[in-house]
Amino acid sequence: MPLYEYLCLDCHKRSTVLVLSLANQAPATCSHCASARVERLLSRFASPKSEEARLEASLDPKNLAGLDENDPQSMARFMTKMGKEISAFTRSHLGL
Repeated sequence: MPLYEYLCLDCHKRSTVLVLSLANQAPATCSHCASARVERLLSRFASPKSEEARLEASLDPKNLAGLDENDPQSMARFMTKMGKEISAFTRSHLGL
């Protein structure tokens, strides 16, 4: 079941439409102003990555720029950026 994004030519807002059936697809309308003057956009898509690919991407040099492993706040920013959850114990030791 694809999700399609549309840009309203009247109010200039984006709308997302879940298409349950391609055969019975109703004409898209803006979910904000109900206008039928919409343009379909090319949407972003996600591709699943293996754990190995995620680890490899996290070690990309551009992700390590500005990292000072001796600075607790720099490490905290890096860990947050990488999507890691920092436990309350770790937060207290980092002075956050």
